[in-house]
This record gives sequence, structure tokens and C-alpha cells, in this order.
Amino acid sequence: MLNNSNMEQFRQEVETCATFLRERLPLLPEIVIQLGTGLGELADALEDAVSIPYAELPHFPRSTVQSHSGNLVVGKIGGRGVAILQGRFHHYEGYSARRVGFPIRVMAELGARTALITNASGGLNPDFQPGELMLACDHINLLPDNPLRGPNVDAWGPRFPDCSQPYNEHLRHALRESAASLDMPLREGVYICVPGPSLETPAETRFFRQIGADAIGMSSVPEVLTALHAGMRVAMISVIANVNNPDNFAAIRLEDIIAAAQAAEPRLRRLILHFLGRP
Repeated sequence: MLNNSNMEQFRQEVETCATFLRERLPLLPEIVIQLGTGLGELADALEDAVSIPYAELPHFPRSTVQSHSGNLVVGKIGGRGVAILQGRFHHYEGYSARRVGFPIRVMAELGARTALITNASGGLNPDFQPGELMLACDHINLLPDNPLRGPNVDAWGPRFPDCSQPYNEHLRHALRESAASLDMPLREGVYICVPGPSLETPAETRFFRQIGADAIGMSSVPEVLTALHAGMRVAMISVIANVNNPDNFAAIRLEDIIAAAQAAEPRLRRLILHFLGRP
């Protein structure tokens, strides 16, 4: 049970990590970008970058997942302070949703006001193609946990944050315009988050599609909810790693998902850099 003493300990851990970073970073980020499976190369574009392994950050979780390098990289893009989280944590690794959201909570304490969440996901919409990018317009959360469960820290955000527009329309419009400027297709749809780590069955795939999901993954929603609670503007981009037809289902292998995400990474990087370079 999350009681007041547990919540006070978590709050102190967030503040300890934030203080540690304030003393070591040359600038504080206004934008935080969470990179997912196979999507770690964006950090190479940062100017005056400082990289700190997660293992050196007080109270940071440790990623156990292949292709998540596990570094916080902070620098500038277009003169703006940007923090890149290379790798994330998952409910299926054994972490609570609150702990999964820990890095975003720390970034909010440092003053970041915008969160761009990326992931590699499976396509549920039969019109999608592997390698395409999807801009989330909404999500469905099927995790049996919520990062806001337990006592609320009023200084961090409201007890019941509004989720009527979880993905900021201004950010979505800017990303659509960037994609158009680059002549880059950008799908839009609903992302569904499931616990994992087992991949979906044909019947589950059919069900998720019937309830309105366009893409599926095992991450991102805890970070999104944490960011919304902190008052941040949020956008999410999914790389569609594969698309499965429940009536002609093919085996899904993690190696193929990683390879597809890495193949799409240059397009995602171009889109994000164009977006960050907008006035």
C-alpha cells in the first residue's frame, strides 16, 4: 500500500535527483524527449551535450531491456535546452507506474514544460504500414496501475488531472506541419498500452482494434500521465514496427521490432529536429 510515508520517501528521492542534476548540468531543460526501443540516436544531434548514465543518477531505475542504452543526455537544439532520456522503464520489468514516471517527474522539477514521448509499437490499424510514424491523438490505458495512485503531492499537480485532451493540440499541429514540410507521411491514431511482456494474441489484436486502438505498446502512458499531472504539454509519436492481421497472424519477434524501429529512426529524428527548430 502506498501510504503517506512511502509517498514522502518518493518525493524526497525526486528532489534528491533533481538537486544532483542542478549541480551538474550546464543548462536546465525546457523540453524532455523520451526515446523508446531502437530509437536512441537523436542524442547525437545535441550541442554542448552532457551525458550521464542512469546508474549514476540517484534513485533512477535501471533498464533491463535490450536496445535501451540508459543515459540522460542534456544539451541544446536550436538554442533550446533539451533533455533526452535514452531508454525507459516498464511495468513488466517489475516497476510500479509511479517509478516508471520517475524520470519525467525529475525533469518537471528541473523546469521542463514540454514532453515528447516516443516508442516502437505494433500496428492494429490495417491501413498502417511497417515503418510509418503515428502521432497519438488519444490513448487507452490497460495497465493495472497508475503513476498517480496513492497520496497526492499537491505541489506537483492536482489530485484528479484532466485528461480530456491528453495530447496537446498546439504540439500536434506543429508536428503535422513539420511532417508536411519534410514531405513525410504522419499517421494519427489512438495508442493502447498493455502490461506485457507477452505479445498480443490474434483474439486480443482483434479486440484492441474493436475498442478503437490503432497501435499497441507496453510503455509511455505512465510517463504521459506523470507529465500531464505536472502541467506539461505532451505529444507522442509511435514508430509502427509491424502490422498484424488477426485473421492471418504472423509471429512477432522482438528482434524484428528493434530492426524496424532502427530503420525508421532517421525519419523520426528528422521530424523531431525540424519540429524543435521551429520558431
